[in-house]
Amino acid sequence: MGAEEFLKGESRNIEYKSELPKKSERYMKSVVAFANTSGGKLIIGIEDGSNKVIGVDKDSVFQVMDGIANAVSDCCEPQIIPDITFQNIDGKCVVIVSIYPGVSRPYYLKSAGKNQGVYVRVAGTSRLADSRKIRELEIEGANLSWDELVCVGHPVTEQAIGKLCQDIYGYMLKSVVSEEEKKELPRVTIEQLINWKLLKKTEEGLLATNGFVLLTSDSFRFARIQCALFKGNDRDEFIDKKEYSGPLYEQIEGAYQFVLRHINRSAEIDGLIRREQYELPTGAIREMIINAQCHRNFMDDSCIQVAVYDDRLEVTSPGMLYGGLTLEEAMNGRSKIRNRVIAEVFSRMELIEEWGTGIRRIIRRAKEYGLPEPEFMEIGDTFRVNLYRLQDGKADKKPIKKADKKPIKKADKKPIKKADKREAAQERQRRILRYVELYGEINNKKARDLLGLADSTTKRLLKQMAEEGLLKEQGERRARVYKRG
Repeated sequence: MGAEEFLKGESRNIEYKSELPKKSERYMKSVVAFANTSGGKLIIGIEDGSNKVIGVDKDSVFQVMDGIANAVSDCCEPQIIPDITFQNIDGKCVVIVSIYPGVSRPYYLKSAGKNQGVYVRVAGTSRLADSRKIRELEIEGANLSWDELVCVGHPVTEQAIGKLCQDIYGYMLKSVVSEEEKKELPRVTIEQLINWKLLKKTEEGLLATNGFVLLTSDSFRFARIQCALFKGNDRDEFIDKKEYSGPLYEQIEGAYQFVLRHINRSAEIDGLIRREQYELPTGAIREMIINAQCHRNFMDDSCIQVAVYDDRLEVTSPGMLYGGLTLEEAMNGRSKIRNRVIAEVFSRMELIEEWGTGIRRIIRRAKEYGLPEPEFMEIGDTFRVNLYRLQDGKADKKPIKKADKKPIKKADKKPIKKADKREAAQERQRRILRYVELYGEINNKKARDLLGLADSTTKRLLKQMAEEGLLKEQGERRARVYKRG
């Protein structure tokens, strides 16, 4: 990190001290907080507020560094090993204390104990953690996932097991193309639910984990999605709102349809062909909602919020980035899974693909639509994604209807000529081939998002193109991709 990076000001991962405080606990809070979140740097010799470089006396710099190392060892529990260096900025010496995300969480001040000495980093400040946050850090430190813990007292019924097995199988069935594959696809069983840690087998019988409860009921009060349509670009005036509870995957579908009802659809005329699509990429919308559900902190007493404004779609999920992950790392494709059971089941259901690729897919979809770059941010202890709408629209597209208004009656629709259908099918093939030329390959999900078609229709189209030699099919089931033939 260069000098210019140090002088950008304090942030979640940077804190200044003009001089080393006489009482070590004044800065040990920050050391503990960095270790409990995504790490950071404590810089001695820069004045807070003005960012003025004051420097540390060069003759005593090694003494200062030794004092810091001893203070961290004496004051913090479990052991934190900082990386302490110095650097010359504007001819003055500053001491840099680098703290890395710890794995033995929670870290705390010995003098205060675990109940009163745990600190976390929130929006550039070190804050005392409450009992809920301490419990979350304990689960992290034990390398456990909250959704795999037993939900004491929750009943396990045959009806709930049967519905969940059938629903997961239904999603898996949609991911296969041929009738032969559908026949060979095995049913989901109780044994699989046990293997996926949705259920725990004991001598007394089956016990429900938190993951099972989340996928079969609405027992957790805050495990919900709140959706709202606002007038303008802020939250002053509601136009419509809806709350979705129940199994997580049903919540996702409800929230997704809510957004589609409240954004525009547009029409593009190309000769005799009329093509329609939503103003925002449906794949990005689904990805935002699924990611929020999969990565949220279920121990937080707040709900996922999906808000539609005049200028953007905003999805906010409870919980900071997990396990010391930084925003920069997440943007580069690194992922740490907070809810391992939910992620495993969502992967089986084809709701998520490769872990760590969600943010990049949202960015790619927005770029394909010519939209402004999406915004990803941590706000306090929440994570937010903004997908911006085009304010002026495209000159060659005219809005034709709001998706939440009454659909056009069948009697009002003009019959589509066979020639028009054939031309539409050819145009779909051309769009698929252009995508493959650009990105090298395509799978069913990407094709579905590109064309805005139903899952089964997209699979038939790709299969037909492979049979015609336009595409070459590689891989099986979920790993299947199509390359240029």
